[in-house]
Amino acid sequence: MRAHQDKAGRLRNDLVWVARMAWLMDDKFRIGGTRFRFGLDPVINMIPFLGTIIGFVVACFIVLVIWRHGASRKLIMLMLINVIIDLTLGAIPVIGHVFDFVFKANRKNLILLQQYHYQGKHQGKGNDILMLILGVFLLLTCLFIYLLWSAFMALIGLL
Repeated sequence: MRAHQDKAGRLRNDLVWVARMAWLMDDKFRIGGTRFRFGLDPVINMIPFLGTIIGFVVACFIVLVIWRHGASRKLIMLMLINVIIDLTLGAIPVIGHVFDFVFKANRKNLILLQQYHYQGKHQGKGNDILMLILGVFLLLTCLFIYLLWSAFMALIGLL
């Protein structure tokens, strides 16, 4: 009985920690006179390369804490998609800085976690998400090959 209470207490403490980190990274500051909020994530991303890495590590650590408590594979995949989108688009100079103020991956992941725990959503293995990711990857690969082929043919036409 005591071990179950300790495990439940650790889960509760970790969920509180996740919520605080998501708030700190995405919503801590507010621009006066507006409802617009931002956190440390877009601020630290102003540091070239290192800021992106720090934000990525914090977001991955949040997902790791949730995974450690037995979250479904589908939930973890959805969270990692948010982290990867934030990492990829946030790394683009100038556009990425603006994107970091708008796309709040940690807050989105906290919402997914709350839906999982309180509404029973995002249960299961996530095979549908995996197939969607593979489909998008295949489509992007075909597009890349087509663009390479077109550039190659245009280069041959110039010779």
